[in-house]
Amino acid sequence: MAVPSPTTITDNDRMYFRDLILTRSAIVIEPEKDYLLLARLEPIAKEEGLTSLEELTQKLRTTPSGELHKKVVEALTTNETSFFRDVHPFEALTDHVLPTLLEQRDNSKALSFWCGASSSGQEPYTISMILREHFPQLATWDVKFVATDISTQMLNKCREGKYSQLEVNRGLPAQLLIKYFDKKGMGWRIKEDLRNMIEFRELNLAGTWPLLPKMDIVFLRNVLIYFDIEMKKDILRKIREVLKPDGYLFLGGAETTLNLNDDFVRVPFNGTSCYRLA
Repeated sequence: MAVPSPTTITDNDRMYFRDLILTRSAIVIEPEKDYLLLARLEPIAKEEGLTSLEELTQKLRTTPSGELHKKVVEALTTNETSFFRDVHPFEALTDHVLPTLLEQRDNSKALSFWCGASSSGQEPYTISMILREHFPQLATWDVKFVATDISTQMLNKCREGKYSQLEVNRGLPAQLLIKYFDKKGMGWRIKEDLRNMIEFRELNLAGTWPLLPKMDIVFLRNVLIYFDIEMKKDILRKIREVLKPDGYLFLGGAETTLNLNDDFVRVPFNGTSCYRLA
């Protein structure tokens, strides 16, 4: 017998899920986001053979931690991304930031990158294509590239590097698709040498960070907006410790360090900006 669709959410369930996500990931789910709770949690309830979100809440309460908790937290973290998303930051990276750093690092011939919220991988793979396309001299450099995310499901997708036709249609130029991807059935897979450039690791930005090397470039775009002010301050404080003194931090277009951390100064470029240490 088919399991009925759990289409409503009670006030108690709503508060439980908001508190769970806040506690596990520090992400704030606003009161008007009931549709997000329903859209993301209904499939999980059905998978568990449950008939309502209330039953899902009860099942979660019976075990304080475990795979179901992890599945719920991962479902409620936003994974919206695309290749060359917003375009301008990648133009700034190509035209200004990387040429400057290549000149400054010419003696050591070493560069380090970190994408702090890699989602399904389009951002780090966009950067890897930029490196191959515009900076072939880096083939002889020591390039370290780390990409992290809270979701093991998303990290598995990143490592696999497979994307649907719809995903590659969103922002990826046709010539780069042909050059850096192989056709696989109805979709595409990024070439092995680009997959091997990036080390994908699990990291909860709101938790304790593992030891990270000092970074030349940090991308943390479109993720701070989901945290409250104190967590934003804490994350920026940690980034300040990770970023090299002359490194660059890229945030999303709606994000800023202003009134959060005075250690950073904004560096404007055409159509975008990034941040450096004061």
